Amino acid sequence: MDGSVGPEAEPVPHVDRKPDITTRWVAVNTHPHRERVAVENLVRQQFKVYCPTELRRVRHARRVHDVARPIFPGYIFAQVAPDLSLWRSILSTHGVRSVISYGDRPAFVESGFIEGLRAREVDGVITRPITPYKIGQEIRLNGGPFDGLVATIVEMNDKDRLVLLMRLLRQEIRLRVTTASVREF
Repeated sequence: MDGSVGPEAEPVPHVDRKPDITTRWVAVNTHPHRERVAVENLVRQQFKVYCPTELRRVRHARRVHDVARPIFPGYIFAQVAPDLSLWRSILSTHGVRSVISYGDRPAFVESGFIEGLRAREVDGVITRPITPYKIGQEIRLNGGPFDGLVATIVEMNDKDRLVLLMRLLRQEIRLRVTTASVREF
């Protein structure tokens, strides 16, 4: 096994679920598709590591199945001591490209960010919020030149994008918008 996160790979492990207030989180940039390798090697060095994943639908060889994939491809999070005594050993870890930093010191990630991700986990995988919209539902556009106009949802995708059908000047027009630019009718 090469450690890659591919269509047949297992979910990237999550290590140590309890927040530790004596440490701080840093973002670690990994080599492409080597999140698992970096996690395993950092855990061997006694670092507490977190790689948030989500389920993504994958089509391969006429089959469709859900696979756990990193939410932030190429990045994982590691806890380091506040005195930064051992953080440089992360840089020489197999699978790690760099630590996100400002100058010669690592940039810290807010612990609330990590806790927020963990709070959304179900069975080790972060779940997406349930969308309040459905295909065929009429909605009202928010902002922009079409502010307040009514449209019907005809398509939705997993990237929070909607395809709307709207009647304007006796013609049907398709619009692609984000869920943030609409409101319920």
